[in-house]
Amino acid sequence: MFKVDELDKKILEMISCNARMPFKDVAAECGVSRAAVHQRVLHLVDAGVIVGSGFHVNPACLGYNTCTYVGITLEKGSMYKSVVAEFEKIPEIVECHFTTGPYTMLIKLYARDNAHLMTLLNDRLQEIDGVVSTETLISLKQSIKKEVPIGAQHAEIKPTVNEEA
Repeated sequence: MFKVDELDKKILEMISCNARMPFKDVAAECGVSRAAVHQRVLHLVDAGVIVGSGFHVNPACLGYNTCTYVGITLEKGSMYKSVVAEFEKIPEIVECHFTTGPYTMLIKLYARDNAHLMTLLNDRLQEIDGVVSTETLISLKQSIKKEVPIGAQHAEIKPTVNEEA
């Protein structure tokens, strides 16, 4: 099991707030060398603690003004994989989760407007074999978006990659 120490936590807090912060600035704040920060970040990536990197694009700036969550009910839960394969063909779908509760799946998608949303729902999602019903929730405003807390209670993190090598 990969153990995250206090220095790792401090680095994670800093870069999760500003991923573009130069390692030299992180190093100065943490009181270590830039090389030490670089090595720590590489280890955190290898252990699966840090996943992904890149820029977040504001969908509204690209004309996608309607953020929508859609609860999907499938004919059978075992159809999940084939439905996901179809969802992957729809670029407006940005998240998909297999869930418990009233829906088999929950997806997040972006549409340009309500007419585009109606087309996605009626002509794309509801036409997929196995989709029995959908329930649509339109997000009026995203109020919170952040990373999980980085603190003492999260000191041990299980690796997601094979540590043998």
